[in-house]
Amino acid sequence: MSCLSLLFMDNILVLVGASADTWDFAKDYLTVVSFGGVFVLISNCFSNILRAEGQATKAMLGQIIGNLLNVILDPIMILGFGWDIKGAAIATLIGNFAAALYYVLYFINGKSMLSIHIKDFSYKDKICSSVLSIGIPASLASLLMSVSHIILNGIMAGYGDMAVAGAGVAMKVTMISGMLTIGIGQGVQPLLGFCVGAKKWDRYKKLLKFSLFFAFAVSFVMTALCYLFTNQIVSAFITDVNAFGYAVNFSRILLTTSIFFGIFYVLTNAIQAMGAVIPALIINLSRQGIIYIPALYILNIFASASVLMFAQPIADILSIVLAVVLYISAYKKLSRQNTGVQEG
Repeated sequence: MSCLSLLFMDNILVLVGASADTWDFAKDYLTVVSFGGVFVLISNCFSNILRAEGQATKAMLGQIIGNLLNVILDPIMILGFGWDIKGAAIATLIGNFAAALYYVLYFINGKSMLSIHIKDFSYKDKICSSVLSIGIPASLASLLMSVSHIILNGIMAGYGDMAVAGAGVAMKVTMISGMLTIGIGQGVQPLLGFCVGAKKWDRYKKLLKFSLFFAFAVSFVMTALCYLFTNQIVSAFITDVNAFGYAVNFSRILLTTSIFFGIFYVLTNAIQAMGAVIPALIINLSRQGIIYIPALYILNIFASASVLMFAQPIADILSIVLAVVLYISAYKKLSRQNTGVQEG
């Protein structure tokens, strides 16, 4: 992916809506960040392995190291060294490298019950197919998120650079609540998976009910805070008056459905924990792909940047309904396969 990014740099920049004013900045940033692709992959993969092993704190530590280092280096390299956008990219690259290095050293030093040594590699007992059957749907969700953002930027570019900047900031505002609930969903997934494997259905249902309630509460609180302090949050990202207006308006549009993020991500991870491959694939393809991308093109007919941003709330509502339906279907199927499961 890093090589492809470097080889097709100009094509990618066209797709994401880079204009003559932003082209050089975008190219400088993407060129540096592309070299960190392998570190991002290692960091994300190994942190999830550690979390599945029950080492949630150590998994979180690696993410904190990478992100905190990025935050510290940003002002040093952007302002101190005067490297501007390249400085931000280098800070990101170093942060990703540090996180990946932490995880690699953790496994190499034998602190885990698991191994990343080549001598322990195996493809027997359907290991590869089992990993890919659950991993591919999840990876497609991330891939479609990137693709949908590229399409959004490309369409939004027709409304000007400030609209593109405003949309980017608005998505970061909603990520404040979204990332927290994604973490809750990822955190409960291995626990639910353990219960499915051990056939501890009472514990499974207790975990799911608690997670749904807790995730909804977090979504509610974070959405309320983001809505009340939208201006202050946006001002931390952008100062241009025109872009600021777009960002505030777009943020409040996206926040209309962020209250349901918790329910969506917990149900999505519960479906994956049950090993329901097809439902997991469908739900991961839907929110940022099958539903969202067509909605972008349909709403663009109205030739309004604000109307275009409603594509995400529409996709959110439809995806949540779909997640509920698919979860119920997958749970009932699991109930029929295991006589010890109580439906409901």
